[in-house]
Amino acid sequence: MDSGIKELQNARAHLVPLAGANYRLLREVARDPELIRYSPGILHTQEGFEAYFGKALAEMRQGISLVFLILDRKTGQYAGSTRFMRMDPANQVLEIGATWIAKSFWGTGLNGAVKELLLAEAFGQMGYERVEFRIDERNLRSRKAVEKLGARLEGILRSNVYLSDGFKRNTCVYGLLREEWADSRTGQFG
Repeated sequence: MDSGIKELQNARAHLVPLAGANYRLLREVARDPELIRYSPGILHTQEGFEAYFGKALAEMRQGISLVFLILDRKTGQYAGSTRFMRMDPANQVLEIGATWIAKSFWGTGLNGAVKELLLAEAFGQMGYERVEFRIDERNLRSRKAVEKLGARLEGILRSNVYLSDGFKRNTCVYGLLREEWADSRTGQFG
């Protein structure tokens, strides 16, 4: 399996590997306190963003995550970040997550284009057999988005993650298998 990091792009999205030089570009997008409302951590403060950015770079160096900046090719603007995480090559499973996109890009199709790129890479060049998504039970927008990709709700982890406001969320676990992805590409997936 190839786990090297490279740029990915389609007609709508361009995913650029995270690097120290990207700090300023990503910091500007991360100022909205609502961006990761349903996720642990804080992005909008200087301290929170520095911790997030440092952890993302460290995980890339350790080979446990591949983190990308999201560039919207339609507008030429940076829109947020996403990553491959919880990468388990031995079992050919990884998670797509830690995705956050500026509100001005919500509902524009950018997130779908990003997920299409990531899934094609995970199931194609990287050779994984299963992709997971973990989403706060209350985040209906994100849940519907992964369901549109063909991912299936496999269970709910009850009260398993603390958020920065002290709330302990329930996490919906979605899964998508390589053959389901292939079927969905040919219009056969239900």
